[in-house]
Amino acid sequence: MATPHILQTEQDRLMFASLFDHPKDGISKSRGVEIEEKIEFLESLAGKVSNRRSRRWLNDRLLMELVPRLNAEEIRGLFAPPPWGDDVPPSLFSMTNVVEWDNFRNIDMDKEASIIESLEISSSKRRDHQDADKVAALTAWHRVDSRTREALRRCCLTDLINGYEECVRSFVKDTGNGDVLVMHVQDAFHRLLLHGVCEFYNLVSTTVTQSKGKKMTRIRKKRMGSIDPPNITLCNFLKMAKDGFW
Repeated sequence: MATPHILQTEQDRLMFASLFDHPKDGISKSRGVEIEEKIEFLESLAGKVSNRRSRRWLNDRLLMELVPRLNAEEIRGLFAPPPWGDDVPPSLFSMTNVVEWDNFRNIDMDKEASIIESLEISSSKRRDHQDADKVAALTAWHRVDSRTREALRRCCLTDLINGYEECVRSFVKDTGNGDVLVMHVQDAFHRLLLHGVCEFYNLVSTTVTQSKGKKMTRIRKKRMGSIDPPNITLCNFLKMAKDGFW
């Protein structure tokens, strides 16, 4: 006599058999029919338990049935990253001469502290030097008239400003206090940019009208003495300002 553990009813088949199992008795149904029968059977069980529990169980069961089983390659892909699957690539430590790493690991503690301290001092000096350059550039920028600063910010004539700046920097570095630099700039906006460059480098610039309406700009150093030009040029300062550095 067959026992209940041996008998398999249609409900048992719907409950425990997967949609992706191949039937052993040779009788096969379309996958669509199998899904519909499985859904109808699972929904009929909703009234036997609380609504929330049945709906949660139903959703979990449907997800397990509708998602196909993973093959061996897909399962292996889930555990491919180290330390489960593929071999770990050799590190720089393992590929380097062991003696060299031994010298690194066995360095004297006092010598190590001295090296770290020297690196920190060097980094601090470099940072202080950079801060000094920034302060000098900002000081030079604030010497420029507000109207001229706005024109320099909005100006797209980078090559023109750079040409003026190269002439002015050479004049500041290579000439004495009594020398005068003369430039003939006829465009009014271009002269405004030139005056801004001169103010950035703490110079006095005046424009006079010659015969036939020609303009001439005379540039000279102030009587108080020359000031070293900032290491950050005006063009670099404007570029850094546009990039949001300041």
